[in-house]
Amino acid sequence: MNASPASARRVVLPGLVEPDGLIVEEGPLDAPGPGQILVAVEATGVSYAEQAMRRGRYFGQPKFPFVPGYDLVGTVLRAGPQVDGSLIGARVATLTKTGGWASHAVVEARDSVVVPAGLDPAEAETVVVNGVTAWQMLHRAARVRPGQTILVHGAGGGVGGILIQLARHAGVRVIGGASPRHHDALRAAGVEPVDYNDPNLADRVRELSPGGVDAVFDNIGGPMMRVSYGLLAPRGALVCYAIIAEVGGTGGLVVPFLKAISRVLLWNALPNGHRATFYDVWSGHRMRPARFREHLEEDLGQVFALLADGTLKATIAARFPLDEAAAALTLAESRTVNGKIILLP
Repeated sequence: MNASPASARRVVLPGLVEPDGLIVEEGPLDAPGPGQILVAVEATGVSYAEQAMRRGRYFGQPKFPFVPGYDLVGTVLRAGPQVDGSLIGARVATLTKTGGWASHAVVEARDSVVVPAGLDPAEAETVVVNGVTAWQMLHRAARVRPGQTILVHGAGGGVGGILIQLARHAGVRVIGGASPRHHDALRAAGVEPVDYNDPNLADRVRELSPGGVDAVFDNIGGPMMRVSYGLLAPRGALVCYAIIAEVGGTGGLVVPFLKAISRVLLWNALPNGHRATFYDVWSGHRMRPARFREHLEEDLGQVFALLADGTLKATIAARFPLDEAAAALTLAESRTVNGKIILLP
């Protein structure tokens, strides 16, 4: 297990290109430094982040060219200095933000969590960033309780699909905003679907929950934030975690993000008992690293346990070899599939 290759196969995003502009190349592989591990990647995924990065529309993305890939699952081949050597040979899941679309990757050990034995790597991959995001938004940000009602925008997406499963497991009623093509699948999952493009969306939600909803999980942003906030029940919580409405636009993303955060701060200053949060899975990563690590290990561990016992179902829309990343990204951007698209190096 200590042997490691001298090079790795990677998918490179060279600039503002269409999916077929992705480049697959072989390049030298660095040895892991202090606090790092070398992982043989077994599964990585296509998420909203890569779709936005391709357009240069993901806040805080690195300069082109770079290797995309927000998370991965793989086996540890080498451990750098200051890393417990017992990790060698273990299967881990890692939050990376970039760098996951590769056959091998050097990643931070503190952003990695051991995957329970017996879990399929591709199935485990579906719940890494999506699972920890959904768990933390539901239980840490919104603090939803059994018997409450929530509204989930993007209920047919990667985060939304896991969020509704976690909510239903917790005894929470779910209203799911999604394209009509996903409504049958949502009903089968015990969700009451609404069309998030319906101009009368707010009225429809009020029909289903006249007293308001106890929490809204909003990945759309823009004008939808106001709609979502207006649907809250007394002492309800709004959790925003993306501004998809801005991805197709032009210009910088700093102003839209500042507007969204300013709204959250303003709403929290109002004496109406509502809570508003702009969730970031990386919050505390630099300023409170020990707390970040504790929450990552605990929360992802909870999600993996539910996946292992069958409570949580991994929804894989399609599997592609790494060399076909362009086709995988094209399919993801079509928004015609339910679940996560997996790349298998």
